[in-house]
Amino acid sequence: MAKGHRSQIKRERNANKDTRPSAKLSYARVSVQKACFVLDAIRGKDVKTALAILDYSPRYASEVIAKLLRSAIANAENNNGMNADTLYIEECYANKGPTMKRIRPRAQGRAYRIEKRMSHITVVLNER
Repeated sequence: MAKGHRSQIKRERNANKDTRPSAKLSYARVSVQKACFVLDAIRGKDVKTALAILDYSPRYASEVIAKLLRSAIANAENNNGMNADTLYIEECYANKGPTMKRIRPRAQGRAYRIEKRMSHITVVLNER
């Protein structure tokens, strides 16, 4: 168990908090594999280039990630006072979320399972 008073423990935990601007989308209706194709294309790029890539990408996940990236940029400007021109994508990843299980009727009374996967997508920015 941790030593010290509850407020001291909370203070120490908050002192180690990550101050980089970020945005997280939970329960996105896109699978991790499909989101990672888009995230791999923009990882490490500056924000303007990443938005251009996302605007012209034909994948569904690119629309979702573009909206998330714009949210992270707004967080950086409003909460941290950073300049949008100097930002770049330091981290971006998709974690597995819950799976919705559905049934598809098949021939001779059988039923096949359909798994509709979800993901939790995170974008972390930083200044150059």
